[in-house]
This record gives sequence, C-alpha cells and structure tokens, in this order.
Amino acid sequence: MDSAGFSMNLWPPSRSTRLMLVERMTKNLSTPSILSRKYGLLSKEEAEEDAKQIEALSFDSANQHFDKEPDGDGSSAVQLYAKESSKLMLEVIKRGPRTKEFAEGIISEKVKASGEAIIFDISKGRRDFISAEEASELLKPLSEPGNNYRRICFSNRSFGVDAAKIAAPILSSLKDQLTEVDLSDFIAGRQEDEALEVIEIFSSALDACDLRYLDLSNNALGEKGIRAFGALLKSQENLEELYLMNDGISVEAAQAVCELIPSTDKLRILRFHNNMTGDEGALAISELVKHSPALKDFRCSSTRIGSEGGVTLSQALGKCRNLMKLDLRDNMFGVEAGIALSKVISIFSGLTEIYLSYLNLEDEGSIPLSNALKESAPSLEVLEMDGNDISAKAAPALAACIAAKQFLTTLKLAENELKDEGAILIAKALEDGHGQLTEVDMSTNAIRRAGARCLAHAVVSKPGFKVLNINGNFISDEGIDEVKDIFKNSLHVLGPLDDNDPEGEDYDEEADEGADNENELETRLKGLDIKQEE
Repeated sequence: MDSAGFSMNLWPPSRSTRLMLVERMTKNLSTPSILSRKYGLLSKEEAEEDAKQIEALSFDSANQHFDKEPDGDGSSAVQLYAKESSKLMLEVIKRGPRTKEFAEGIISEKVKASGEAIIFDISKGRRDFISAEEASELLKPLSEPGNNYRRICFSNRSFGVDAAKIAAPILSSLKDQLTEVDLSDFIAGRQEDEALEVIEIFSSALDACDLRYLDLSNNALGEKGIRAFGALLKSQENLEELYLMNDGISVEAAQAVCELIPSTDKLRILRFHNNMTGDEGALAISELVKHSPALKDFRCSSTRIGSEGGVTLSQALGKCRNLMKLDLRDNMFGVEAGIALSKVISIFSGLTEIYLSYLNLEDEGSIPLSNALKESAPSLEVLEMDGNDISAKAAPALAACIAAKQFLTTLKLAENELKDEGAILIAKALEDGHGQLTEVDMSTNAIRRAGARCLAHAVVSKPGFKVLNINGNFISDEGIDEVKDIFKNSLHVLGPLDDNDPEGEDYDEEADEGADNENELETRLKGLDIKQEE
C-alpha cells in the first residue's frame, strides 16, 4: 500500500480509539472538579452512559461531515469529532446528575434533532432464544422509512431459523448504509444444522454490505461456520476491524478465513483469541497478517501455536510496521519463535502494548526480545512477560529495556524465577522517572526480603501508582513488616501477601542465612549499572 493510501486513515477512528474516548470522558465526567462542585457529580454509571451517547452523537456528526467531502484526508472530521465531544460533555456537566428518565429524554431529543439514529443494539436484553414474533417486534425500528442505522449489534441473543427469516429482509434493506455489524454469540444453544442455516440466512442478507467492522466471535463456528458466512466474507473489501474470538477456529477454518476474505489492505484490528489454530493454522493466519500492512492491533492469544507456527507468524508481522498493540499470550512459542520475533520487533516504532506471557520463552528467548525492545517502541506503556521461566540471567537485559521505557504504566513479570538478584535490578531500572507507572506484578518469583524491599522503595513514591503485587514469594515475616512500613501511608497500593511463604520451597541454610545475607546481596547489586547505549 502506498503512502497516499495511509493518509485516508485519519477517519474513521478505530473502534478501540472510540472506546478509549468513551473511557476518558467517563473519567472526566465522574471526577470531582470545580464544575462538579457547582453542578453536582455524576456517578460512574451515569457518566459512562452519557459518555457513550456523546461519543455516538459526535461520531455521527463528524461522519456526515466527512461524507460531504470524501476527498479530504479526514483531519477536519477528526477536529469536529473532538469539538462536538467537548461541547456535549460540557452540556452534560452543566446539566448535572439527573434521573435516568430525564437523561434519556435529553439524549433522545438530541438524536431526533440530528435526524440520525446512531446504533441499533439488542444485546442488553435477557440472554435467550428469540422467537419469530419477538424478532418482528424487536427489529421494527430497523424497518422504519428513512432510518440511518449504520451499526447493528445482535450479540447475546440466540436466533433460530424462523427469527432469522424475519431479520433477513430487514437487513437486506440496510445493505447500503450498514458499516458495523456485531453478530457475536447470536446462535447460542442451537443445534449445528439449525445454526449453520441461520448463519447462511444472515450471510446472504448482509452480502454486499461495505463493512468497516465485523464481529463474529463466540459462535463456535469451526470450518463449517466460517464457510456458511462465505457470502458475507467474500464481499468485504474494506474491513478495518475483524473479530473471530472463541470461534473454534481450526486449521481448516483458519485456511477458510484466509481464502474467503478478498482483501485485508485496510485491516487495522485483527483478533483471534481462544481458538484451536495450532501450527498449521498459524500458517494461514500468517498469510492474512502478511497482507495487512495497516494492522495496528493484533491479538492471537490462546491459539495452541507452537514453535514452527510462532516463527512463521513472527516473520509475517515484519510486514506490519504500524503495529501498536501485540498480544500473543498463552501459546507454545518457545525459544526459536521468541528469537524470530526479536528480529522484527525493532520495526514497531509506534508499539504501545505488548503481551508475551506464557510463551515458554525462557532466558534464551527473553534476552534477545528485551534487547530488541530496548532499541524500539519508545512509547511502550504495557509490557507483560509472565510465566516464561525467566531467571536472573536475563535480568540485566530485561532491566535495561525497562529503564529505557519511561512511559510504562504496567509491568507484569509474574511466575518467573527472577529471585532477589533479578528483582533488585528491575527495581533499580524503575527508580528514575517512570512517572506514569501504575502497576507492577512480580508475584511468584522466589523473591526474598531484599528484593521485596527494593521493589517497594522503587514504586512507593510514583504519583499515580496503584498496585504492587509481590505475593507468592519467599519474603520473611520481618521483610513483610518492612514492606508494609514503606507503604504505611498508602497500604491500599500493596497487593495481598497471603500466599507468601517465608521459608520458601528452595530454602536451606546456605541459601538464606537471614537478613544479613540479604543486606549483603542488596549492597553488592546496588553498584551494578543498567547498561544503556547512548
């Protein structure tokens, strides 16, 4: 894809970006301020509901603006989106907390005034089978002349054949206007034959929709289900977000996905989670990834991918220079796949979140990954490497990487073997800067008193810090008291310590002769510098 293609990506924003805006507005609306003292403070629940409605209205206004000047780069739409969000948020703040009925009245008036219904969502109702009669009544708003619904969510309701036949002509009538479709968990409890027929009915009804967002998660699709969605998938040339989580995606199903979708040039979010893809399926996913140069958010966690598939997938990610979020947790990558990933990770200059927990990386895979990450991703906010058998041998490389990541908010290294030596180096890496750090998890690392003390000192003064988890270690009773004393003014920040074992399963007299030896270890390691290249 050429650079001109990327310039059009300013609008529309991805779903994750929109959700992030909702979260920020929720926080602003429910946080005490000068205005809230005057007009009243919204509860978090009311703030969240208002934030969602504000975002939807602002998005719609900006989208209409963008439609009127399709040759623009989207920057004016983004500005309008932000301006409308700020204006409506101020109106809500000045309105103050109200009854639910009043709030709904305000929003409905605004929607009516804009001439636009924003989203049709039936997922909030009870989770059960939908009859044909209920479907007919429930979907009436979609049949109203002149409606402008662009986003539909049928998640959490189970459609049978009769209900699907009611929905089909209604959905067909919306083909030219729908851009987002959520059919996650919409055939729950149905027999396979009926479920496949329902999928085919919906697929045919939505065929030729020019979608940007498609969620088919939680449907136990397998290959048959994916192919039943063939008509819909084959017509998607402009997808930006695709969700296929917990869908029973086997080798054959992964190959079917790759075969059916004609283009992923514009795909920005791709999420496979909790599937049974395996190494062979990873080859098909790799082809999809390889042809998704705009990819920013990729999740392929809990998919049973081993070393061979991990290497291939890592190499395919080398084509995704725009990647900002990478989640490969809970696979069986091993050392070789870790090394393969380290060879491409340097191109992800915009990476902000990386999740590499439970990948069997060991020291041999973790060291090259740490070294590569240190030299890239300057704005990294989340680093997770739990459960990788990382020992103190890898700690210097890991600590150097952490020291370089001054925007870190979350660091998770639980269930490794870093021990005191590694914990003290990690603590030293966190001492200077890291003003945005909120969470550190070093639980279950065979850490004793010295390591626990250093970690506590490293984070206790961070302004927005929320939780230090050092549970499941080998900290002495004296060490526990010492840590609690360090956090005496903010005990809520210290996580539970009920799984701590003061003696430790590897305890012996030579390994631990008390606090004097711990102090000696701490003193010896204090002089070690974390080497960073200028």
